[in-house]
Amino acid sequence: MHMVKLCVGVASVEELESYRDERAHWWGADYGEDVHVHRTRMMPKRGAEMEGQASIYWVMSGTICCRQPILRLAPYTDAEGKDYCDIIMSPEIVRTVPYPKRPFQGWRYLRPEDAPPDMDAGGNDNSAEIAAELARMGLI
Repeated sequence: MHMVKLCVGVASVEELESYRDERAHWWGADYGEDVHVHRTRMMPKRGAEMEGQASIYWVMSGTICCRQPILRLAPYTDAEGKDYCDIIMSPEIVRTVPYPKRPFQGWRYLRPEDAPPDMDAGGNDNSAEIAAELARMGLI
């Protein structure tokens, strides 16, 4: 079982890549390794199905365009007693075939059979942009 989440405030995969190294430190979440951390409010009930097996698919500008493998989920409680979930991911960002996705709040589960496939690693520099434009036009 995968997770799909809006990448709020991030407009491109390149911008997400630039935040990758800084993000864990924004919340004081230091897991002592080369990881990317995202904090969300709710712990997934199906977390055991996700840890080490799933990815988080990022939605940017109305399109799923990349994913990051989820290594594990960690509970976090802030100073006010609010519970959160730290999604600890591989720093590797894998581009996917762009897939349109309407806005939603929080995150949603994504069944493996519904997940967009990864982009061909052998594609040229323009393949992601062309695929995104085709997705916006409803052609893929």
